[in-house]
Amino acid sequence: MSSELWAIISAAAWAVDSILVRKGTAFSNPSTAALISFVVNVAILVPYLFYHYPLDKILQPANLFFVASGIIQPAIVRVMFYIGIVRLGVSRAGPVRGTSPFFSVAIAFFLFHDRPGLIVYLGGILTVAGTWLVSYKRTGEAKWRPLDLLFPLGAAILASVSQNIRKMGLNSTSEPILAATISTATSLLCLLVSQRFSKKGRALGINRQCLPYYGGAALFALVGQLSTFVALNGGQISVVAPLNSTSPLFVIALTALFLRGEEKVNTAVVIGVVLLVAGIALIAGR
Repeated sequence: MSSELWAIISAAAWAVDSILVRKGTAFSNPSTAALISFVVNVAILVPYLFYHYPLDKILQPANLFFVASGIIQPAIVRVMFYIGIVRLGVSRAGPVRGTSPFFSVAIAFFLFHDRPGLIVYLGGILTVAGTWLVSYKRTGEAKWRPLDLLFPLGAAILASVSQNIRKMGLNSTSEPILAATISTATSLLCLLVSQRFSKKGRALGINRQCLPYYGGAALFALVGQLSTFVALNGGQISVVAPLNSTSPLFVIALTALFLRGEEKVNTAVVIGVVLLVAGIALIAGR
């Protein structure tokens, strides 16, 4: 499949992950969601890694790019985004998180001298414009503070940095599964260490009510993570990043279906979705 299609699959998988996390936080908290996600992903990926890859390939120096990436994303990025989901709702946090193409394209422009053409930049602008429309305050929704927007926005900025680090590593190894495994394992280690030294470390709330949601979210996160690496391995960041960030398109559709009584979808949201679709069409049809 093309890198564009892998990026869209990733976007859809992350949208389902967001909805399931949103449902699960009624019984637990974002740190628990992140921990379960990392544990499930590592439990699946690490055995596969050691079975299919020789030790010298696992320990090659180029994999340090994925260790660095794992410290940022998914470790910090996913926790920040999950906090944003709790505080803002998935239909707002998702679109704000989707602004990362601006940062990714800017970094790729200077770091990799990536010049994809005007049509791709226009598609990225339309994609981001759509996400901002979705972020407007809606009548009848729960109160939230503008400061809470810093969580998904911070996740977007850090994700754009991580994407470029991943691309540097993939340029050397061309091994997306190896990259995803190392990044996720690093993230799990970072989260465990932070929980060990955090006063809130004991606040993890693993229970029967949240497990079906967080467990399901972890599986979709695995699909999203692997698809992202495959897309990055085969395509330009300036193309993959905007498509990968169209997750809000799927988030809004799923919100209307499964969170109808919890979050509002109004005209501004619909217009935002139209802009997102236009952005996808421009980038994929370049």
